[in-house]
Amino acid sequence: MPEGRIVKALSGFYYVADQENPDRIVQCRARGLFKKKGAKITPLVGDWVAYEAENDREGYVMGVGERTTELVRPSIANVELAILAFSAVQPAFSPLLLNKFLVHTENAGLDAIIALTKADLMDQTECAEIVRRYEQVGYKIVPTSIHDQRGIDQLRSELSGKLSVFAGQSGVGKSSLLNAMFSDISLQTGEVSQKLGRGRHTTRHVELIPLGDGGYVADTPGFSSLEFMNLSELDLAQSFRDFERYSDQCKFRGCLHLKEPGCAVQEAVESGEILLERYRHYQQFMEELREYLRRNKPW
Repeated sequence: MPEGRIVKALSGFYYVADQENPDRIVQCRARGLFKKKGAKITPLVGDWVAYEAENDREGYVMGVGERTTELVRPSIANVELAILAFSAVQPAFSPLLLNKFLVHTENAGLDAIIALTKADLMDQTECAEIVRRYEQVGYKIVPTSIHDQRGIDQLRSELSGKLSVFAGQSGVGKSSLLNAMFSDISLQTGEVSQKLGRGRHTTRHVELIPLGDGGYVADTPGFSSLEFMNLSELDLAQSFRDFERYSDQCKFRGCLHLKEPGCAVQEAVESGEILLERYRHYQQFMEELREYLRRNKPW
């Protein structure tokens, strides 16, 4: 039975790129076992699947391979790298939203690179400070511009041979950045609403875009908010990588780094080793998570 990767899911169809010949795309429906109530798995974009071809263009998904990673929003499997695109200006850089995205990529076990778009429009001292702060946390951050081409080659090399997901708030220039990196693709772009300060959602579904070196990049719908679904309080605490080097020194096992005595993370915040802004966002996210858990009690 042939195998391939789902590169697009739309209106009940799964578009599978054949493993032996990736240029061959077979439009598949899922067999009934995936549609039954209580089915353990639903095919996702990024899944490796076994399929049965009725002809050169149509077939059925028969089975889904084991996943290495799985994201809920956007729904995509087997991602190796997340590129989080956040603009320097228009819309204004949002460290709160970026840190929320980073929680989700950390919880999913993904490495993340921050692409700071429209960097040519920002004061360069301010740009350098943003880079310094996130490098201190432990993330690679690449200032980019489609106008002066800064960061384009570096990001392109990071994507080489991987399945990467592009995500971030709307209107930051994700599609424009992808168009600048890869001349053989052409994605729809949208302008930022001057009244609302945010962009239109130009990407309507998750789709894998093939790269020349065998890798794929997923252009995904932009989000303006993300709820902390499927996270426990400890999951959230462990999703801040700048806490990790200190958490083993906390007095209590399972410390949430809030009001516990002998907390090494709180001490690191006080000494400036952990950024106060990041810690305050953590406190805010914990409140959001607890409110979410209160609203969604299982009883």
